[in-house]
Amino acid sequence: MATLWRAAVGLAATLATADHQIVEFWSNPERIGWLTKQGEYIKTWRRRWFVLKQGNLFWFNDSTVTRASNPHGVIPVASSLTVKGAEDALINKPCAFELSTRSDTMYFIADSEKEKQYWINSIGRSIVKHSRSITDSEIVDYDKP
Repeated sequence: MATLWRAAVGLAATLATADHQIVEFWSNPERIGWLTKQGEYIKTWRRRWFVLKQGNLFWFNDSTVTRASNPHGVIPVASSLTVKGAEDALINKPCAFELSTRSDTMYFIADSEKEKQYWINSIGRSIVKHSRSITDSEIVDYDKP
């Protein structure tokens, strides 16, 4: 899990200076809301404001997000493998869900079961929409002779 957090924090610094001009997280996000996440080094649970936009899950300390805001972190959900409820996980928290990559799993807690399902569905759609499993050059047009 530490690897994913380091990647997220490292990407946050990069996005804060470069990509946040490309990804306008402050405008028309796909999903926004409060989630609780566990810290990478100090394993306390902290409530953060999350913004899902263009295959990235940004988080902030408060819900006032503007063009001038710098994300506290970002997770490129496009490179994630699964998002699902965390009932089987060892965290034993209600309304928990997990986001997994090839090497790590991150856990989140929503405010309700309904919110948890909304987040799972939104992140799942974003994974599918932004995944790099097939590139444009790999698409075959079978209609051409």
